[in-house]
Amino acid sequence: MTWSASVLTLFPEMFPGPLGHSLAGRALREGRWALDAIDIRGFATDRHRSVDDTPCGGGTGMVLRPDVVDAALGAALAEGPVRPAVVLTPRGVPLDQAMVREFSAGPGLVLLCGRFEGIDQRVIDSRGLREVSIGDYVLSGGEPAALVLLDACVRLLPGVMGAAASGEEESFSAGPNGGLLEYPHYTRPAVWNGLPVPPVLLSGNHAEVARWRREQAETLTRTRRPDLWARLQGTQPIAAPLDGQASAA
Repeated sequence: MTWSASVLTLFPEMFPGPLGHSLAGRALREGRWALDAIDIRGFATDRHRSVDDTPCGGGTGMVLRPDVVDAALGAALAEGPVRPAVVLTPRGVPLDQAMVREFSAGPGLVLLCGRFEGIDQRVIDSRGLREVSIGDYVLSGGEPAALVLLDACVRLLPGVMGAAASGEEESFSAGPNGGLLEYPHYTRPAVWNGLPVPPVLLSGNHAEVARWRREQAETLTRTRRPDLWARLQGTQPIAAPLDGQASAA
């Protein structure tokens, strides 16, 4: 069964975008995954093809209508196997590698990209959408976030990465790196602009190389991501995400 993604958006021309290139693009052409960009506006029922309206209670901006969004979701969910339905929003649960592994191991995803001030909460609740955020910032729309999530998932699909082991030592992986940030990489020439490759990497001593890489990963994680380091050491509980704006990304 082919892993498939349906993206609901007001701008279907944004897809596949960068996903049509490199590993994801090749896998798409080879049929290792499938992508369907669905225009939400196609489910509007009035002659103006309206998809939004003013927010109840007042305020600036516009909100995507629940009836139009629900019709688009219904059409996407009716196709193929049952897939998780996700809405990209800055108030969502932070995306991490564990979530990516979960999604890539399933049959695919239905992704809803918000715009304007957000999406009527009733359709999110009634459809049981998973709210996911790619970071603590606000984008103009959910499309870039959908591209990020899809890229992260597709690269984990069988046969997409040339060497299966290449993903096991990356940052946040569950492999030998143990969830740490990834260690630095070097290649030839051995000296560049007066800067040498660390001698241990040229020693041929695999045990010492592994020890050096582990030390580097631990140092980087402690200094750059003290929150992640504390969590890995079991000294800090995973904090609940803050409830941010119901904006597009």
